[in-house]
Formats: sequence, structure tokens, C-alpha cells
Amino acid sequence: MPFLTAVTFKRPREGAARDSFPFTVPAVSALGSLELGAQVTFFVGENGSGKSTLLEGIAAAAGLPTVGSQDLSDDVTLGAQRQLAAALKLSWTTRTSRGFFLRAEDFFGYTKRLARERAELQQRLAELEEEYRAQDRSAYALGLAQGPLRSSLGEMERRYGVDLDANSHGQSFLRLFQSRFVPGGLYLLDEPEAPLSPQSQLALLAMLIEMTRDDAQFVIATHSPILLAVPGARIYSFDSAPVAAVEYEALDHVRLTRDFLNDPARYLRHLA
Repeated sequence: MPFLTAVTFKRPREGAARDSFPFTVPAVSALGSLELGAQVTFFVGENGSGKSTLLEGIAAAAGLPTVGSQDLSDDVTLGAQRQLAAALKLSWTTRTSRGFFLRAEDFFGYTKRLARERAELQQRLAELEEEYRAQDRSAYALGLAQGPLRSSLGEMERRYGVDLDANSHGQSFLRLFQSRFVPGGLYLLDEPEAPLSPQSQLALLAMLIEMTRDDAQFVIATHSPILLAVPGARIYSFDSAPVAAVEYEALDHVRLTRDFLNDPARYLRHLA
């Protein structure tokens, strides 16, 4: 059963923000109420159509943890989206504390933050060892002092690997999803296909399907015809206002990709 069932937009009545971004985005200003009653809901549309903006606003309103270099509440690039969040009403069956919000563009910052935290833990372990040896303390006392740090380091490495920088961007992305997707979570993902090869997108597609069987819910902004193929997903197009539900086979993303793959030469002739 989905946790987040609808989002309703109430345009601000006054103030400078009313006539500025993101309230001037046609898909946002004409939103009204949007049903999110499927286990997987997709937002599709061209860049600038408002799909990511609305997803970010929902994330701010929901207060989910952010997978990124900064929390959403502190990110200066999302100030307008926090204003949008104040104009959104979220409807819930049950409010879950599990899940997260992820922008693919923030992932490098997230891995750098993890690498920095890992290095800090290792440095503190080394400092404790040097300190206890200088004091001629027992190995047992050192073990007790290092225990919580080693536990934190072990949990981090269990989840994300011993060296995120040694993996490709796509491999790290998939490892993150494998370790952080849990049953009963709400996941708001902005263009998660960005670092993924077609094969890795298929792996993520399989994860999405598997997690919906474990009562997880996803709202995803994407351009990927592969991810959009989740059975039973609800798809909203942001290419015209108001936002409207559309079938998979009717999507321009799907038709254009299929037509190009069937006859690339025909498209290349027009591009030459």
C-alpha cells in the first residue's frame, strides 16, 4: 500500500515569491492535486518542464533524509524548492520514516562525504593506538576504546564497500541502492539513470520491482524508457500544463527511442 497518496498545490496569494520561480513554472502553477496512489509513480518531461522541481518540493515537504553532500534543508540551491514545499499539502495513509531523497547530480558529493568520514574514522583509530602505546596501556583497553569506531567503520564498509572511489560511478550507485533500499520505505529519486549503463538500468529496474513487493514506494523523475517500464507504474507527463497521466506506449521518450533503434540511418540523414 502506498504511503504518500497525493500532493496538492495551493498557490501563494501574496508576496514576491508568488511571481517567481518555481511558482511561474507552468506545470507547477497549474498543478492542483496530483494522485500518487501507485507503488511507483514517474514524472517525465523535457528539461525545464518542472518534474525535478516538483519532486524536490515534495522531498522538502516530506522531510526525508537526503543522499547528497548536504541535507535538503541546508542546500542553498534548493531554497526555491523549500518555498514550494510550504505551498504543498501531502496526503498519507501512513507516514513512514524510512527512505530517502536522491538527486543523481549530488551523488559524487555523497561519495566524497563518505570517503571523508571513513578517512576520519581510520585516523582516529590510528591516533588512539598511538596514544595508548605511549601510555603503555593494554591491548584490551585499546580494543575497548576503539570498539565503537571499528563498529562504525565496519558498518560503513559493509554498506558501501571499502573504497567507493575504486568503483565506477554506476557500480557505486547500484551498491547504494542495494544497501539502502529497505521494505516499507519511500524513495524520491531524481534521474537515477544518469550514471547507469543500459544493463545497470535493467538491474535497477529489477530492484524497483522487487522492492514494491516489499511495500516500498517510489516517486521518480526520469528520462529512461527502461525504468519507465515498471509494470503497473503511474506515469505523469510534465510537457504540458496541467500535468496529465499518460500510458507507457504513448510516451515520446519510448516512441522516439524505439523508432531510432529500428532505423537510426533515417534519423541520421535528417541530422547531417
